[in-house]
Amino acid sequence: MGRELILMRHGKSDWDQQVEDFQRPLKERGRRGAEQLGQWLLEQHWLPDRVVSSPAQRAIHTAQMAVQAMGMDNRSIVQERRIYAARVEDLLQVLAEVPAEAQRVLLVGHNPGFEDLTEYLVGEEIPLPKDGKLLPTASLAHLQMPDDWNDLPSGAGKLLGITRASSLPKKFPFPDPQGKELRERPAYYYKQSAVIPYRIHDGNLEILLVMSNKRRYWIIPKGIVDPQFTPQEAAAKEAYEEAGVEGRVAEQALSSYQYEKWGGECNVAVFPMEVERELPEESWHERHRGREWVTPKQAGKRLKQPELIGMIKQLVTLLEASGSLTV
Repeated sequence: MGRELILMRHGKSDWDQQVEDFQRPLKERGRRGAEQLGQWLLEQHWLPDRVVSSPAQRAIHTAQMAVQAMGMDNRSIVQERRIYAARVEDLLQVLAEVPAEAQRVLLVGHNPGFEDLTEYLVGEEIPLPKDGKLLPTASLAHLQMPDDWNDLPSGAGKLLGITRASSLPKKFPFPDPQGKELRERPAYYYKQSAVIPYRIHDGNLEILLVMSNKRRYWIIPKGIVDPQFTPQEAAAKEAYEEAGVEGRVAEQALSSYQYEKWGGECNVAVFPMEVERELPEESWHERHRGREWVTPKQAGKRLKQPELIGMIKQLVTLLEASGSLTV
Protein backbone atom coordinates (compact mmCIF):
# COMPACT_ATOMS: atom_id res chain seq x y z
CA MET A 1 0.00 0.00 0.00
CA GLY A 2 2.86 2.39 0.75
CA ARG A 3 2.84 5.74 2.48
CA GLU A 4 1.03 8.97 1.66
CA LEU A 5 2.29 12.52 1.22
CA ILE A 6 0.09 15.60 1.32
CA LEU A 7 1.66 18.84 0.09
CA MET A 8 -0.34 21.88 1.24
CA ARG A 9 0.49 25.32 -0.08
CA HIS A 10 -0.11 28.14 2.39
CA GLY A 11 -3.25 30.26 2.24
CA LYS A 12 -3.59 33.66 0.59
CA SER A 13 -1.14 36.08 2.20
CA ASP A 14 -1.58 39.77 2.89
CA TRP A 15 0.58 41.81 0.53
CA ASP A 16 -0.73 45.05 2.02
CA GLN A 17 1.41 44.46 5.11
CA GLN A 18 4.77 46.23 4.79
CA VAL A 19 6.88 43.44 6.26
CA GLU A 20 9.65 41.12 5.15
CA ASP A 21 8.52 38.15 3.05
CA PHE A 22 9.18 35.69 5.86
CA GLN A 23 6.86 37.63 8.20
CA ARG A 24 3.99 38.19 5.74
CA PRO A 25 0.71 37.11 7.41
CA LEU A 26 -2.38 35.45 6.01
CA LYS A 27 -5.39 37.38 4.81
CA GLU A 28 -8.76 36.43 6.27
CA ARG A 29 -9.42 34.51 3.04
CA GLY A 30 -6.18 32.59 3.62
CA ARG A 31 -7.18 31.59 7.14
CA ARG A 32 -10.58 30.35 5.97
CA GLY A 33 -8.94 28.41 3.14
CA ALA A 34 -6.61 26.65 5.58
CA GLU A 35 -9.56 25.70 7.77
CA GLN A 36 -11.52 24.41 4.78
CA LEU A 37 -8.65 22.16 3.73
CA GLY A 38 -8.24 20.87 7.29
CA GLN A 39 -11.95 20.15 7.57
CA TRP A 40 -11.89 18.35 4.20
CA LEU A 41 -8.98 16.14 5.28
CA LEU A 42 -10.91 15.29 8.45
CA GLU A 43 -13.99 14.34 6.43
CA GLN A 44 -11.88 12.12 4.16
CA HIS A 45 -10.36 10.41 7.23
CA TRP A 46 -6.90 11.49 6.05
CA LEU A 47 -5.48 12.76 9.32
CA PRO A 48 -1.68 12.99 9.10
CA ASP A 49 0.66 11.11 11.41
CA ARG A 50 3.18 13.93 11.13
CA VAL A 51 2.91 17.59 10.14
CA VAL A 52 5.99 19.51 9.00
CA SER A 53 5.75 23.19 8.09
CA SER A 54 7.85 26.06 6.89
CA PRO A 55 8.22 28.52 9.79
CA ALA A 56 7.34 31.49 7.58
CA GLN A 57 4.33 33.14 9.19
CA ARG A 58 1.88 32.51 6.33
CA ALA A 59 2.86 28.82 6.24
CA ILE A 60 2.94 28.01 9.96
CA HIS A 61 -0.36 29.83 10.46
CA THR A 62 -1.86 27.79 7.61
CA ALA A 63 -0.61 24.60 9.26
CA GLN A 64 -2.04 25.63 12.63
CA MET A 65 -5.46 26.55 11.24
CA ALA A 66 -5.69 23.33 9.22
CA VAL A 67 -4.55 21.13 12.11
CA GLN A 68 -7.02 22.73 14.53
CA ALA A 69 -9.85 22.26 12.01
CA MET A 70 -8.91 18.56 12.04
CA GLY A 71 -9.27 18.53 15.84
CA MET A 72 -5.55 17.92 16.31
CA ASP A 73 -2.98 19.52 18.60
CA ASN A 74 -1.07 22.19 16.68
CA ARG A 75 1.79 21.94 19.17
CA SER A 76 2.76 18.73 17.36
CA ILE A 77 3.67 20.64 14.19
CA VAL A 78 7.37 20.35 13.34
CA GLN A 79 8.84 23.57 11.95
CA GLU A 80 11.47 23.08 9.26
CA ARG A 81 13.33 26.12 7.93
CA ARG A 82 14.53 24.27 4.83
CA ILE A 83 10.98 24.22 3.42
CA TYR A 84 11.07 28.02 3.02
CA ALA A 85 12.36 28.98 -0.45
CA ALA A 86 13.22 25.30 -0.97
CA ARG A 87 14.42 23.56 -4.10
CA VAL A 88 13.34 20.01 -4.92
CA GLU A 89 16.56 18.57 -3.51
CA ASP A 90 15.97 20.42 -0.22
CA LEU A 91 12.44 19.04 0.06
CA LEU A 92 13.63 15.52 -0.75
CA GLN A 93 16.11 15.76 2.12
CA VAL A 94 13.33 16.88 4.48
CA LEU A 95 11.23 13.89 3.38
CA ALA A 96 14.17 11.54 3.88
CA GLU A 97 14.37 12.62 7.54
CA VAL A 98 10.70 11.99 8.30
CA PRO A 99 10.39 8.97 10.65
CA ALA A 100 9.48 5.84 8.71
CA GLU A 101 6.58 5.06 11.04
CA ALA A 102 4.74 8.19 9.82
CA GLN A 103 2.49 6.64 7.19
CA ARG A 104 0.67 9.83 6.18
CA VAL A 105 2.70 13.04 6.19
CA LEU A 106 1.50 16.62 5.70
CA LEU A 107 4.03 19.18 4.46
CA VAL A 108 2.99 22.85 4.49
CA GLY A 109 4.99 25.31 2.45
CA HIS A 110 5.48 27.33 -0.68
CA ASN A 111 5.75 27.52 -4.43
CA PRO A 112 7.59 27.05 -6.71
CA GLY A 113 9.12 24.29 -4.59
CA PHE A 114 5.89 22.38 -3.99
CA GLU A 115 4.81 22.43 -7.63
CA ASP A 116 8.28 21.32 -8.72
CA LEU A 117 8.33 18.53 -6.12
CA THR A 118 4.89 17.32 -7.20
CA GLU A 119 5.97 17.01 -10.83
CA TYR A 120 9.26 15.40 -9.84
CA LEU A 121 7.53 12.75 -7.74
CA VAL A 122 4.93 12.08 -10.44
CA GLY A 123 7.71 11.88 -13.01
CA GLU A 124 5.98 13.87 -15.72
CA GLU A 125 4.50 17.23 -16.46
CA ILE A 126 1.03 17.52 -14.99
CA PRO A 127 -1.65 19.13 -17.22
CA LEU A 128 -2.58 22.55 -15.84
CA PRO A 129 -6.13 23.78 -15.23
CA LYS A 130 -7.49 26.68 -17.26
CA ASP A 131 -6.04 29.26 -14.87
CA GLY A 132 -2.54 27.83 -15.42
CA LYS A 133 -1.95 27.11 -11.71
CA LEU A 134 -1.13 23.65 -10.44
CA LEU A 135 -1.07 24.54 -6.72
CA PRO A 136 -2.56 27.98 -6.09
CA THR A 137 -2.70 29.27 -2.51
CA ALA A 138 -4.79 27.12 -0.14
CA SER A 139 -4.56 23.96 -2.20
CA LEU A 140 -3.07 20.53 -1.67
CA ALA A 141 -1.64 17.63 -3.67
CA HIS A 142 -2.20 14.09 -2.37
CA LEU A 143 0.34 11.48 -3.45
CA GLN A 144 0.77 7.75 -2.96
CA MET A 145 4.38 7.07 -2.04
CA PRO A 146 6.74 4.11 -1.58
CA ASP A 147 7.71 3.00 1.92
CA ASP A 148 11.34 4.13 1.66
CA TRP A 149 11.86 7.90 1.40
CA ASN A 150 15.63 7.87 1.78
CA ASP A 151 16.29 8.05 -1.94
CA LEU A 152 13.21 9.07 -3.92
CA PRO A 153 13.76 8.96 -7.69
CA SER A 154 11.65 10.91 -10.16
CA GLY A 155 8.38 9.07 -10.72
CA ALA A 156 8.41 7.45 -7.27
CA GLY A 157 4.97 8.82 -6.42
CA LYS A 158 1.48 8.62 -7.84
CA LEU A 159 -0.77 11.68 -7.82
CA LEU A 160 -4.08 10.80 -6.19
CA GLY A 161 -5.59 14.24 -6.57
CA ILE A 162 -5.30 17.99 -6.19
CA THR A 163 -7.83 19.87 -4.06
CA ARG A 164 -8.38 23.60 -3.85
CA ALA A 165 -10.04 25.30 -0.91
CA SER A 166 -11.94 27.44 -3.42
CA SER A 167 -13.74 24.30 -4.63
CA LEU A 168 -14.88 23.23 -1.15
CA PRO A 169 -18.06 24.24 0.75
CA LYS A 170 -17.77 27.58 2.52
CA LYS A 171 -19.55 26.37 5.65
CA PHE A 172 -18.47 23.71 8.11
CA PRO A 173 -20.46 20.78 9.52
CA PHE A 174 -21.38 21.18 13.15
CA PRO A 175 -21.93 18.18 15.47
CA ASP A 176 -25.59 17.33 15.08
CA PRO A 177 -27.50 14.06 15.54
CA GLN A 178 -28.75 14.28 11.96
CA GLY A 179 -25.55 15.77 10.53
CA LYS A 180 -27.35 18.54 8.67
CA GLU A 181 -26.28 21.71 10.45
CA LEU A 182 -23.70 23.92 8.74
CA ARG A 183 -21.96 26.88 10.33
CA GLU A 184 -19.54 29.59 9.27
CA ARG A 185 -16.60 28.28 11.32
CA PRO A 186 -15.23 24.88 12.39
CA ALA A 187 -17.00 23.32 15.36
CA TYR A 188 -14.33 24.18 17.95
CA TYR A 189 -14.96 27.93 17.48
CA TYR A 190 -18.26 27.61 19.35
CA LYS A 191 -16.72 26.24 22.54
CA GLN A 192 -15.19 29.15 24.45
CA SER A 193 -13.94 30.04 27.90
CA ALA A 194 -13.40 33.22 29.87
CA VAL A 195 -12.01 34.39 33.19
CA ILE A 196 -13.11 36.91 35.77
CA PRO A 197 -9.69 38.20 36.93
CA TYR A 198 -9.79 39.28 40.55
CA ARG A 199 -7.58 40.31 43.48
CA ILE A 200 -8.05 41.14 47.13
CA HIS A 201 -6.69 44.66 47.63
CA ASP A 202 -6.68 46.22 51.10
CA GLY A 203 -9.30 43.65 52.12
CA ASN A 204 -11.60 44.51 49.22
CA LEU A 205 -12.43 42.45 46.13
CA GLU A 206 -11.48 44.05 42.81
CA ILE A 207 -12.32 42.83 39.29
CA LEU A 208 -10.12 43.56 36.29
CA LEU A 209 -11.97 44.64 33.15
CA VAL A 210 -10.52 45.35 29.71
CA MET A 211 -11.92 47.17 26.73
CA SER A 212 -13.05 45.29 23.64
CA ASN A 213 -10.56 45.25 20.77
CA LYS A 214 -12.13 48.33 19.18
CA ARG A 215 -12.64 49.97 22.59
CA ARG A 216 -16.43 50.03 22.33
CA TYR A 217 -17.34 48.40 25.66
CA TRP A 218 -15.90 46.68 28.74
CA ILE A 219 -15.34 42.92 28.73
CA ILE A 220 -13.62 40.10 30.58
CA PRO A 221 -10.92 38.05 28.76
CA LYS A 222 -12.61 35.44 26.54
CA GLY A 223 -11.67 33.26 23.59
CA ILE A 224 -12.01 30.04 21.64
CA VAL A 225 -10.91 26.80 23.25
CA ASP A 226 -8.41 25.52 20.69
CA PRO A 227 -8.26 21.70 20.47
CA GLN A 228 -4.85 21.51 22.16
CA PHE A 229 -5.99 23.36 25.31
CA THR A 230 -8.28 22.66 28.23
CA PRO A 231 -10.91 25.36 28.87
CA GLN A 232 -8.84 26.59 31.83
CA GLU A 233 -5.65 26.77 29.76
CA ALA A 234 -7.45 28.64 26.98
CA ALA A 235 -8.91 31.10 29.49
CA ALA A 236 -5.49 31.72 31.05
CA LYS A 237 -4.06 32.35 27.59
CA GLU A 238 -6.74 34.94 26.86
CA ALA A 239 -6.12 36.62 30.22
CA TYR A 240 -2.44 36.94 29.40
CA GLU A 241 -3.03 38.28 25.89
CA GLU A 242 -6.10 40.47 26.38
CA ALA A 243 -5.55 41.73 29.94
CA GLY A 244 -1.80 41.27 30.46
CA VAL A 245 -2.23 39.25 33.65
CA GLU A 246 -1.24 35.82 34.92
CA GLY A 247 -2.73 33.87 37.76
CA ARG A 248 -4.44 30.78 39.08
CA VAL A 249 -7.54 29.67 37.17
CA ALA A 250 -10.04 27.69 39.25
CA GLU A 251 -10.74 24.09 38.30
CA GLN A 252 -14.49 24.64 38.28
CA ALA A 253 -16.34 27.18 36.16
CA LEU A 254 -18.70 29.56 37.93
CA SER A 255 -21.25 29.03 35.19
CA SER A 256 -21.63 29.66 31.45
CA TYR A 257 -23.49 31.92 29.06
CA GLN A 258 -24.38 31.83 25.39
CA TYR A 259 -24.29 34.35 22.58
CA GLU A 260 -24.86 34.33 18.82
CA LYS A 261 -21.94 34.56 16.39
CA TRP A 262 -20.78 32.97 13.11
CA GLY A 263 -24.25 31.69 12.36
CA GLY A 264 -24.54 29.68 15.56
CA GLU A 265 -24.53 29.75 19.35
CA CYS A 266 -21.27 30.04 21.23
CA ASN A 267 -21.13 28.57 24.74
CA VAL A 268 -18.74 30.34 27.13
CA ALA A 269 -17.58 28.71 30.38
CA VAL A 270 -16.52 31.38 32.88
CA PHE A 271 -13.78 30.67 35.47
CA PRO A 272 -12.55 32.85 38.34
CA MET A 273 -8.84 33.66 38.15
CA GLU A 274 -6.87 35.04 41.06
CA VAL A 275 -4.34 37.43 39.53
CA GLU A 276 -0.78 36.81 40.70
CA ARG A 277 1.12 38.98 38.23
CA GLU A 278 0.21 42.03 36.18
CA LEU A 279 2.44 42.76 33.20
CA PRO A 280 3.76 46.33 32.97
CA GLU A 281 2.19 48.37 30.20
CA GLU A 282 5.24 48.19 27.96
CA SER A 283 5.21 44.36 28.10
CA TRP A 284 1.48 43.96 27.49
CA HIS A 285 0.98 43.24 23.80
CA GLU A 286 -2.66 44.41 23.67
CA ARG A 287 -2.24 47.51 25.80
CA HIS A 288 -4.27 49.50 23.22
CA ARG A 289 -7.36 48.00 24.87
CA GLY A 290 -6.97 49.64 28.26
CA ARG A 291 -7.71 47.89 31.56
CA GLU A 292 -9.04 48.93 34.96
CA TRP A 293 -9.53 47.42 38.40
CA VAL A 294 -13.07 48.08 39.62
CA THR A 295 -15.39 47.02 42.43
CA PRO A 296 -17.83 44.14 41.82
CA LYS A 297 -20.68 46.66 41.70
CA GLN A 298 -18.89 48.77 39.09
CA ALA A 299 -18.10 45.65 37.05
CA GLY A 300 -21.76 44.66 37.04
CA LYS A 301 -22.73 48.08 35.67
CA ARG A 302 -20.10 48.04 32.89
CA LEU A 303 -20.40 44.50 31.55
CA LYS A 304 -23.02 43.99 28.87
CA GLN A 305 -23.70 40.28 29.57
CA PRO A 306 -26.30 40.16 32.38
CA GLU A 307 -25.25 36.60 33.23
CA LEU A 308 -21.86 37.88 34.40
CA ILE A 309 -23.48 39.95 37.15
CA GLY A 310 -24.74 36.79 38.83
CA MET A 311 -21.35 35.10 38.39
CA ILE A 312 -19.58 38.00 40.10
CA LYS A 313 -22.00 37.73 43.02
CA GLN A 314 -21.30 33.99 43.09
CA LEU A 315 -17.56 34.71 43.21
CA VAL A 316 -18.07 37.03 46.19
CA THR A 317 -19.99 34.29 48.00
CA LEU A 318 -17.28 31.70 47.28
CA LEU A 319 -14.50 33.97 48.52
CA GLU A 320 -16.41 34.80 51.70
CA ALA A 321 -17.07 31.12 52.33
CA SER A 322 -13.37 30.28 51.90
CA GLY A 323 -12.30 33.05 54.27
CA SER A 324 -10.40 34.90 51.52
CA LEU A 325 -12.80 37.81 51.78
CA THR A 326 -14.34 39.11 54.99
CA VAL A 327 -17.78 40.68 55.02
